[in-house]
Amino acid sequence: MLELKGVTAGYDRRRPVVRDAHLTLEPGEAIGLLGPSGCGKSTLARVAALLHRPDAGTVTLDGATVTGFRHRAPRALRTAVGVVFQQPRLSADPRLRLHDLVAEPLRATGRRAEAAAAVADLAERVGLGADLLARRPHEVSDGQLQRACLARALVLRPRWLVCDEMTAMLDASTTAALVAVVERYRAETGAGLLAVGHDPVLLGRWCDRTTRWDEVARG
Repeated sequence: MLELKGVTAGYDRRRPVVRDAHLTLEPGEAIGLLGPSGCGKSTLARVAALLHRPDAGTVTLDGATVTGFRHRAPRALRTAVGVVFQQPRLSADPRLRLHDLVAEPLRATGRRAEAAAAVADLAERVGLGADLLARRPHEVSDGQLQRACLARALVLRPRWLVCDEMTAMLDASTTAALVAVVERYRAETGAGLLAVGHDPVLLGRWCDRTTRWDEVARG
């Protein structure tokens, strides 16, 4: 279970953007978090992905209370969550070719030997040919780069996925393709999903249930 209880978070303790947030995600469940731009959804998503330390409250993942965030989180917890952000160009190292971008988490966790096979499998799943894998971020479109970022999020086979406005910058066909990749992965692994967005139609079709921001937090 992924549980956020009483979470207050932001970038200035005097002016938090999330106040007293509560959210529970069961294994295998898909929850859509619906809210307008600027309400604090992305900050809460980063807390759920163990990438941002809350100022107050607790995060529990698979029965363990999280005490360290980002690189201070235990590897077993840190690698249990895969995350895809809204803007792929802000989350991709511009120096890396897409092949190395996808393989980066494996290399960082000492599993370099698995990289070639894992990248080949995921590239096929997300629709990236060998020619695209050899390119750097500035040489591909936003949609192609987001495909690589999704593959990177899945390469460690996480038990939980956090998709923060993953499709906001994509056209309809790419959106449908990437949602299908996520759903195939979830069907195979039983992974839980937190999908953050502002499109009620997409979240309604994608998720088991959708909850509004004002039902989750006071921020």
